[in-house]
Amino acid sequence: MELASSQRWELYRVLAEPVRLRLLALAAEEELSIGELADLLGESQSNVSRHATALRQAGLLRDRREGTRTLVHTSAHAERDVVVADALTSGRALCREDGSLARVADVVVAREAAAREFFARPARARLDAIPTEAGAYLAALACLLPRRELAVDAGTGDGRLLEVLAPAYARVVAIDRARAQLAFARERVVARRFTNVTLLEGELDAPALRHAVGQEGAAGDGPGGADAVFASRVLHHAPQPAKVVAQLAALTSPGGALVVIDYARHDDESMRDQADTWLGFEPDELRRFARAAGLQEALTANIPASLCGDGPDRHLPWQVLVAKKPGSKKGRES
Repeated sequence: MELASSQRWELYRVLAEPVRLRLLALAAEEELSIGELADLLGESQSNVSRHATALRQAGLLRDRREGTRTLVHTSAHAERDVVVADALTSGRALCREDGSLARVADVVVAREAAAREFFARPARARLDAIPTEAGAYLAALACLLPRRELAVDAGTGDGRLLEVLAPAYARVVAIDRARAQLAFARERVVARRFTNVTLLEGELDAPALRHAVGQEGAAGDGPGGADAVFASRVLHHAPQPAKVVAQLAALTSPGGALVVIDYARHDDESMRDQADTWLGFEPDELRRFARAAGLQEALTANIPASLCGDGPDRHLPWQVLVAKKPGSKKGRES
């Protein structure tokens, strides 16, 4: 909300506290939880919550509940106010001076530390996740796809999605940053004799991945790219989901599609023990991520619970996002 002109004095009172100036500046840099802000500010969580409440009541912060966490970010209209803009300048100066502004990036990286550790643990892959003859059915269905030369499996893990993609696409590039998971994916590839699968270890912006999909430029706007990019249950581990969607979109060729399978919003805090950074997403959040990444025709749909397997996340609501990259690319149909 915005303060009425008769209440402008209240705005000055709220912004007279240095801790609030620093909090406001940090929240403008990144959506942060109260705990993360407490760490950056060197304050107790109760004190940060008190200051955040004052800023929110003044219309300068918006918050979002995510399970038991509260995340805050500067309101969209805040910087349009000359007083608030000046306060943000002062707050950023204070945060640069105490080093907290530079540590925001470290906080974001720390969000995925649990995910990195979780997926580095050795675990026995299940090679019989789907019927062994399913590949034949998928190969037949693949004839219905207008473009099936190249697919990317982003965050392949132990390679379960390869059981679907390898029979359907002429070539599949699968990438994961966890070596332990890739070892099981490699075992699956050998066992299934998938000669059309390339496994890569690294991040989504790895030069090797760009090269594998025929993109030499870092921006992903040159020639090449995949006919379809898949990310199955990857986004909820990402510290910055919108950034990951943008990276996935960059790997997609003009006219190609991005397919994201992930959880709908839920309240099961126990999933944080499975290295989940986010407790799912609202459908409009996924569509907003896609639009921000330059994709079009973004659609979301719920996935029936009966199709969600028997893993530790089988009780969660699953959904799929499908979006297309504008343009067309000749010579990729098969």
